[in-house]
Amino acid sequence: MSRIGKKPVVVPAGVEVTVDANNVVTVKGPKGQLSEQISKLIKVEVEAGKVLVSRASDAREERSQHGLARTLINNMVVGVTQGFEKKLQLVGVGYKAEKKGDTLVMNLGYSHPVELKDPEGITTECTSATEIIVKGIDKAVVGNYAANVRAWRRPEPYKGKGIKFVGEQLRRKAGKSANAK
Repeated sequence: MSRIGKKPVVVPAGVEVTVDANNVVTVKGPKGQLSEQISKLIKVEVEAGKVLVSRASDAREERSQHGLARTLINNMVVGVTQGFEKKLQLVGVGYKAEKKGDTLVMNLGYSHPVELKDPEGITTECTSATEIIVKGIDKAVVGNYAANVRAWRRPEPYKGKGIKFVGEQLRRKAGKSANAK
């Protein structure tokens, strides 16, 4: 039995979870609404403020979907109640970011500023010139957009210049040795 899959998802007050005949789970909460198609191999039941996820047999594919389904539902519940955020940090001389309306404008050492429009359901904030916060209710969309922002200037291994996630450990390399022969 899946250790994660057998745990019930607790539904807090103010959140409504529904499952339709096609196994589409819809979660409505104070921050919005999310829907996810769950595999037909998995049975999802809503009862008494809890969501229970179960499987019919121990087939390999059913076991692999069990924990995933429970985690997806839990992430939807957390998303509509608290939301998700990723913090990015710009490291480098002259690297800066600012918000203009719903567009994130970054100076990253290119000949032109990089402008990224916020996708639907995502908001970005610039708390300082070198810090960006990506917020939203869908964990996958928040992580994907943060990765797209980071891809414009990945941290390089010698000085660590670039866009990195706050708390990310970078592998640093030694530079050229002065006495190398």
